[in-house]
Amino acid sequence: MCCAASSTWCTPLADDTIGVLLMAYGTPATPAGVEAYYTHVRRGRPPTAEQLADLQRRYDAIGGTSPLLERTQAQRRGVRAALDERGDFTVELGMKHASPFIENAMARLVDGGASRVVGVVLAPHYSRLSIGEYEQRARQAAGDGVGFAMVHSWYQAPPYLDALAERIQKARATLPERTEVVFTAHSLPARIVDEGDPYPEQLRWTGEAVAERAGVKRWRVGWQSAGRTPEPWIEPDILEILDEVAALDEDEGVLVCPAGFTSDHLEILFDLDVEAAARAERLGLAFARTESLNDDPRLCAAVADAVLAHA
Repeated sequence: MCCAASSTWCTPLADDTIGVLLMAYGTPATPAGVEAYYTHVRRGRPPTAEQLADLQRRYDAIGGTSPLLERTQAQRRGVRAALDERGDFTVELGMKHASPFIENAMARLVDGGASRVVGVVLAPHYSRLSIGEYEQRARQAAGDGVGFAMVHSWYQAPPYLDALAERIQKARATLPERTEVVFTAHSLPARIVDEGDPYPEQLRWTGEAVAERAGVKRWRVGWQSAGRTPEPWIEPDILEILDEVAALDEDEGVLVCPAGFTSDHLEILFDLDVEAAARAERLGLAFARTESLNDDPRLCAAVADAVLAHA
């Protein structure tokens, strides 16, 4: 745990087992599970045949299923390894919309004897509509029988910023000199801006810090993967940005750094690698996105440090 009087880490007592609830969005394990997954995302409302076919089409385009579960299991192992020398920690993975669910993971931690549990989501930026919902479910699952603390954000973690900067430098080397970098995260309903939600400003802070590390002069923040609902979502969308860059004719390429995502999954492999790449090609723009962090040791270290600060 973090010592109050210094920036060094104190080691938990040997008999003080701390549970770590590592949370992610979730994905269907097989094509047969897409409908059940989509129904859960829609809070129990089954999708229409057209909606289901559209989602299935997206999964088919990336090979039938998303690698998210495999990637997050690797991240769990990496976070556990980063914590091994810091004390007695047990790390369980809980998903928001697919098995293993948040509630099941919390039960395993409690049944395993954890005296306290720290919850952390594999997404660095906080919004009440995203991280806040994970926290609500985790606290309900914990009940009164175990102490619970929640990591709200870790977007300022130096290892995370360094890993993104390195990936930008690597990708930029393959693109034209006049290339703009766009830092993206999952769009959310625009009403959060009026409510004072810190999500947009946290993404901008990350973009500025990473751009400085990578030596990037031309960059902006954008959004992607907005939900298909009647209400407006945060803009500009990455597809709109591509249209704008092409129309201005000042840059030859666009490099997307999806800083709000930590692993390969549908929003990366389809929304960027298929949909955005196809739009860029039609517009005559060079296009690339940075490699996902997945189980990069620096990503795992960033998450582990966030856990320690709340242990």
